[in-house]
Amino acid sequence: MSELVIAGFTAIIVLMTVAPLSRSSRWWIRGLDFPRLQICAAGLLLLVVQLSLLDLSEFPEQLMPVATVACLIYQAWWILPYLRPYPNEVRMTPAPADSDRVRILSSNVLMTNRNADALIALVRQHQPDILVTLETDAWWQSRLDVLESDYPHTIKCPLENTYGMHVYSKLPLEDAETQFLVQPDVPSMHAMAILRSGQPVRMHFLHPAPPSPTENDESTERDAELLVVAKSVVTVPGPLVVAGDLNDVGWSATTRLFRKISGLLDPRVGRGMFNTFHAGHWFIRWPLDHLFHSRHFTLSFMQRLPSVGSDHFPVLVELVHDAAAGARQHGLTADADDKQIADEKIAKEPVRPSDVHEPEV
Repeated sequence: MSELVIAGFTAIIVLMTVAPLSRSSRWWIRGLDFPRLQICAAGLLLLVVQLSLLDLSEFPEQLMPVATVACLIYQAWWILPYLRPYPNEVRMTPAPADSDRVRILSSNVLMTNRNADALIALVRQHQPDILVTLETDAWWQSRLDVLESDYPHTIKCPLENTYGMHVYSKLPLEDAETQFLVQPDVPSMHAMAILRSGQPVRMHFLHPAPPSPTENDESTERDAELLVVAKSVVTVPGPLVVAGDLNDVGWSATTRLFRKISGLLDPRVGRGMFNTFHAGHWFIRWPLDHLFHSRHFTLSFMQRLPSVGSDHFPVLVELVHDAAAGARQHGLTADADDKQIADEKIAKEPVRPSDVHEPEV
């Protein structure tokens, strides 16, 4: 009986490893991109049980630990870049002066959360140059507007569908707009932030809908939005930042494809996962909140901040504008197959260029 139980758990580990190899966009398959660390932990435990209880002199039973080890190696390959001592993708440089840096605080607040004071306290403590909030409705806007004395440059799109978004900035924002790139009720925000040195930085803030049984049966909408932005920024010559809750993990095939197509760097590589969701469950956490940037920047610091009552932890990142140092940094590179896959994913969800909401700036 024990052999059958162990065989059953082995089959589950194998299925959870093999299923994401397909290009299927079904939510339950793409959802298996998320818990690779948890699958590794379960696989290690299973391997100990296999080595302890199975008769490894028998051929059929020899296959189970071999299959488990193969799954462990494959799962670990995906998450390895987010573990130390993997080489850093982004150089660490102390910020020499205010004019050379930009500090961004991003927080998915959970729309039903009513602890706005906790987020406001973090803003006043850490003094970011730009605050990005996700899932913010009219109630949240009424509370966060108290920040406008210090953050006079804003973009506001309060929604009651958990996809509201707000930007509060100390830095001037030019050409600011709210777009609905793929879905008519899921906004993204785009602007040119002007650093204190006068250097313009293109900013894109995203919160695509996740693949899930309650949201989208497939990941096509999320994937298309990420890749539309990736293709739009690849030809931008100047400094650029993309941030937000992407409803995807850094090690997924989709996010890796986004990084390849866009050419943007991930400051977490070699530094840690910075898991932001779920704030209430330590054993099930993934890095859903991201910040990617062009090679014009190095990293001053990056940290996950304390809970504000949401299911996401906020993230604080400070970048240093240092084009000379940044030029020596290298990320992922797209090949012809990557570009073809990106085009196919975008074609499944037509972009909505006419759906532009005039923001409050």
